[in-house]
Amino acid sequence: MRIGIVGVTGLVGRTFLSALPLYGFDQAEVYGAASQRSIGQRIPFRTGELVVESIESLLQKKLDAVFFSAGAGVSREWAMRFAEKGIWVIDNSSAWRLEPGIPLLIPEVNPHHLDGSRLIANPNCSTIQLLVALAPLERALGLERVLVSTYQAVTGTGQKAVAQLLSERQGEPVQEPAYPYPIDLNCLPQCDVFADEGYTKEEWKIVHESRKILDRPDLAISATAVRVPVLGGHSESVYVTLKKPASVEDIRALLSAAPGVVVQDEPATRTYPMPRYVGGQDQVYVGRLRRDPNDPRSFWMWIVADNLRKGAATNALQIAQLLLQTA
Repeated sequence: MRIGIVGVTGLVGRTFLSALPLYGFDQAEVYGAASQRSIGQRIPFRTGELVVESIESLLQKKLDAVFFSAGAGVSREWAMRFAEKGIWVIDNSSAWRLEPGIPLLIPEVNPHHLDGSRLIANPNCSTIQLLVALAPLERALGLERVLVSTYQAVTGTGQKAVAQLLSERQGEPVQEPAYPYPIDLNCLPQCDVFADEGYTKEEWKIVHESRKILDRPDLAISATAVRVPVLGGHSESVYVTLKKPASVEDIRALLSAAPGVVVQDEPATRTYPMPRYVGGQDQVYVGRLRRDPNDPRSFWMWIVADNLRKGAATNALQIAQLLLQTA
């Protein structure tokens, strides 16, 4: 395999480099591209270095697959140009996710959406971990309504946000803040910019992407997205109402058997998922399972995952694996 990574100097790009051997790409030839100011930069990789080049240079190579993680603007300008050359493009930005005819894929959830397209969209990090946990319930019991509140780490914003949090914690001036307010010792009830009806773009991503992935345009789903002073790992408090009656034991059994899910749910021993402990992991962790005492078909759960791994790079690498298997 000959692989390109666009946005290789960013947090997700570097996560791609570290995760490649875990998904069978340890022998792949790897090339990295980034913005003009990063060209020529050397990144430690394997036993040597990877030299950053331009996207134009990457386009001239005979590649099998390219992973994009450089923002929606870059993806709109370049992704289709790679796809038109017969290269598989797996795009981690929001550019193509809701475009008709472009598969929006989570391998554990909707592999049947692969249709031969050379361009595949990687969902939003919050959507990925949410649906890995909810898809088994949708298949077995049906989802009537979903309410989700996210607690999102600063790595979801990027390196500038990490620098802001660390500077604030050390009492140092913030040179280029990523957020309009301090993030340390604070929670910001705004992820991305505000859009229609008072919701942010992040909240609408969860809604629209979930409906597309689950083939449920009618799904009643709503979200509140919050940025919290955590370096890595997104958490979600999720309230689901099912179409069919079920018990907590039924839900626990469905989740325990689901691919990519780890159930950590032992209140007696205070066992539940936490972002501090999921770093570098590729599973979605679920706990705090309980029924709403006011509605026998409604349940609460707590979902946690590494947003740079399963929420971005790992899901894209799993898509690449799936493409190889079906090619």
